[in-house]
Amino acid sequence: MKNYTITVNGNVYDVVVEEGTSTGAAAPAPAAPRAAAPAVPKAAAPKASGGAGSVKVEAGAAGKVFKIEAKVGQAVKAGDPVVIIEAMKMEIPVVAPQDGTVASIDVAVGDSIEAGAVLATMN
Repeated sequence: MKNYTITVNGNVYDVVVEEGTSTGAAAPAPAAPRAAAPAVPKAAAPKASGGAGSVKVEAGAAGKVFKIEAKVGQAVKAGDPVVIIEAMKMEIPVVAPQDGTVASIDVAVGDSIEAGAVLATMN
């Protein structure tokens, strides 16, 4: 027997697989869900384009870029949406963390992104 830990849609399952030569179809044992493991920090995101600002606007969840709300050079206030991502069929606005000017937009509509990815920068 071999033990595996499998994560499906954020749910973690401990699975035991029995090796054998049986050709009969045995009913699989139900896997017991357990609490999701803490996220492992990813390597640093690649550097943004030349006009990058010092304040990062990061994704709070993994998903796809649905819409870009702000433009480079646009003044935004804290809480203004900069990018909207789609995750699990929900639209999630990613907002400016503080007042400032958008220095770069580092994603395009349709891009797949991971949680914590830098979507834009501000000054």
